[in-house]
Amino acid sequence: MAQQQQISVVTLGVAGLEATRRFYQQGFGWTPVFTSDEIDFYQMNGLMLGTWADPGLAGDMQRPAGGVSAFALAHNVTAENAVQPLIDRLVANGGTELRKGDAPPHGGFRGYVADPDGHAWEIAFNPAWPIDAEGHVTFGT
Repeated sequence: MAQQQQISVVTLGVAGLEATRRFYQQGFGWTPVFTSDEIDFYQMNGLMLGTWADPGLAGDMQRPAGGVSAFALAHNVTAENAVQPLIDRLVANGGTELRKGDAPPHGGFRGYVADPDGHAWEIAFNPAWPIDAEGHVTFGT
């Protein structure tokens, strides 16, 4: 029997929650649904995002920290002109701009920003991927 295609939780190991909270709460404007001295959880549209102070996450996995290959999380927006202002707001709240917003060869508009711990976020507008009222993105229509 095939498993359901889903991601339930994405948890990011972070150096310290204070800088991370500023980036996610002030930069993105997100509100955690749970917070403690070690971890914050944000209810997303269909999954949870956790930010967990290291070495807690690495210890929980019984794995040394570091050594992860390149990856990016993505936050899609509804308009091309919303990409760079969000990147700028995230940078003003502790992020690092990795790539200014521009048009990739495959269409749309995107840029990259890293959170205070270096986790890369693609901020993207893709006209072929509609976003519904709940924020769900649908692959190419």
